[in-house]
Amino acid sequence: MKNFTIGLNAALVIAVAVLFYLQFSGKKAAVTASPAGATNSSFKIAYFVEDSLQSGFEYYSERVKELAAKQQQIRTQLLAERNAFGEKVREYQAKGQTMTQMEAAKANQDIEQRQKTMQTNEQEKSQTFEEERFKVGQDIRTKIEAFLKDYNKNKTYAFVLSSSSEIIYYKDSTYDITKDLIKGLNEKYPKKK
Repeated sequence: MKNFTIGLNAALVIAVAVLFYLQFSGKKAAVTASPAGATNSSFKIAYFVEDSLQSGFEYYSERVKELAAKQQQIRTQLLAERNAFGEKVREYQAKGQTMTQMEAAKANQDIEQRQKTMQTNEQEKSQTFEEERFKVGQDIRTKIEAFLKDYNKNKTYAFVLSSSSEIIYYKDSTYDITKDLIKGLNEKYPKKK
């Protein structure tokens, strides 16, 4: 469903851009379909391949690796907490036959409290991680946008899109700027030492 929404939004953006261009291009004639192979050199749309950018732009791949390591660390911590919780439950179960009614009530209360604490901790860590992932995504997006603004300072392209197989069904490799984007971003944002 998310991919469908993204695809629909991309199609709508392209349609609005084309309509905007046609409205303000100064031509008052009726809109007709152009023959196959005809191009309008004043309206170009470039694209870059997001997957290639992720693997080629060192800063991007470094940040993705950092996030993956952090996510694994969180999983390890949460697994340790679950294991400790399970051990405590087994400990109380082993003592269950010899506990008084009051001790059993305290044990149940302790288990419930530990479970709530564990769930709250899990939610907090998950939320913190998602916030960090969002910030990293925004940081990378800002760097890409800044580079593209400079890259397109001569107004060569009307739009620069991220290519995704779910959104774009055809693309002419003439307007693929992925290599330029990766090279320029790596020069502008060198790898952290």
